[in-house]
Amino acid sequence: MSRWRRRYHGLVTRLYGPDRDTTWLTWIGDERVAVGSVPTAATIGRLAGQGVTHVVNCRSGPQTWISQDLAVERAIFGAAAVAHAPMHDHGRPQPPGRWSPAAEFAATVLDADPAARVLVHCQQGRHRSAMLAYAVLRLRGHSPAAATELITTHRTEARLLDAYTTSVERWLTTRAGT
Repeated sequence: MSRWRRRYHGLVTRLYGPDRDTTWLTWIGDERVAVGSVPTAATIGRLAGQGVTHVVNCRSGPQTWISQDLAVERAIFGAAAVAHAPMHDHGRPQPPGRWSPAAEFAATVLDADPAARVLVHCQQGRHRSAMLAYAVLRLRGHSPAAATELITTHRTEARLLDAYTTSVERWLTTRAGT
């Protein structure tokens, strides 16, 4: 990774990064899934030390372009270990085409490799990343109530918006029908 990209990422995530009160990474029980905020220059180098092997970035395309976080994650973990679920946090239903491949990526990695540990992040680790973690837990056999409880118990900042969980449940229903 170029020194320019790393320095640029560090500067931009200081200006347009997570709130100071936001926990940068929270493991969801024993599920090997973490929910977090956008990795900053101070935290990106600590991910592997925390056991992260794969990353799902839930920030929109413009957000990742401005801060270069997706490019930095791919440079550190390798492109094959990073998925992008480009979503805006607008509180309305999320189209499955934007996030379902990333949810399936994470669930597949966790099922195939008992040593895998996946970080799912957005800007603050509240809405989009919580939704994607919910989808991963649902794909791995948790009920809606159990997935919700796991996320909200461990990630106190998380807010599972009704429109987002409904998007997941509708997708799971159509997925099961195909």
